[in-house]
Amino acid sequence: MSSYPDTISEAVESELVVRKSRFLTIVAPARTNEEAEGVVAAQRRRHADARHHCTAMIFGVHGDRARSSDDGEPSGTAGVPMLDVLRRRAMTDVVAVVTRYFGGVKLGAGGLVRAYSTAVSAALDTATPVHRRELREALIEIPHADAGRVENALREWASTHEASVSGISYAACATLALWIPPAAHAALQAELASLSAGTLTALFGELRITDVPH
Repeated sequence: MSSYPDTISEAVESELVVRKSRFLTIVAPARTNEEAEGVVAAQRRRHADARHHCTAMIFGVHGDRARSSDDGEPSGTAGVPMLDVLRRRAMTDVVAVVTRYFGGVKLGAGGLVRAYSTAVSAALDTATPVHRRELREALIEIPHADAGRVENALREWASTHEASVSGISYAACATLALWIPPAAHAALQAELASLSAGTLTALFGELRITDVPH
C-alpha cells in the first residue's frame, strides 16, 4: 500500500512555559496557503500584544510544499525547528503557529530551538490524526433479494481490510460501492465468490487518495 503523510482532524492548542516565557501553540488543518494564512492572521489578532508569531506550514499529498517564519526570533531558532517537527511526524496540510510572550529571561539559540520544537510536539500529541490512503472504487451489482445480506457481509469484510463501504443505490438491481486498497482486489473477489457461489464480481474504477480517520 502506498504511504502518504497524515493530517489532523481539527485544530488543537497547547501552552508551554519555559523560564517565564509563554509559548502558545495552535496546529490546524490547512489544505492551501490561503487557509494557513487565515489561521496565522487569526492568531495575530487574538494575541496582538505578543511580539513573535512564528509559523511553519506544509502542504500537498506528499508534503512537498512547505515554508516557515522566525518572525523576529534569531534566524533558524523557531520556524525551521517547528517545520522539522511536522516533517518528523510525517504531517501535511497543516499549519503551526507559536506565539511567544517573553518572560524576561533570554533562552539562547539552543533554548529557543528546544522550546519551539517542544511547543509544536506538545500540541500534536493532543491531535487526532487523519491517515491518507490510496484506495480504488469497487462497484458490485447485487440482486435486490440478496442486497441486505451481501451489504452486511461486505461491511464486516471492509472493517478488516482497511476498506470502506461508501453507499448503496437501487435501480434495476442494487449497486454497492466500496473503496478498497489495491492490494485487496483479489481478496474482495474471493469474498464475493464465496457469498454468491461465484455469481457476483466487482467492477474496479478510479484510484483516489482518501482521508481515513484514526
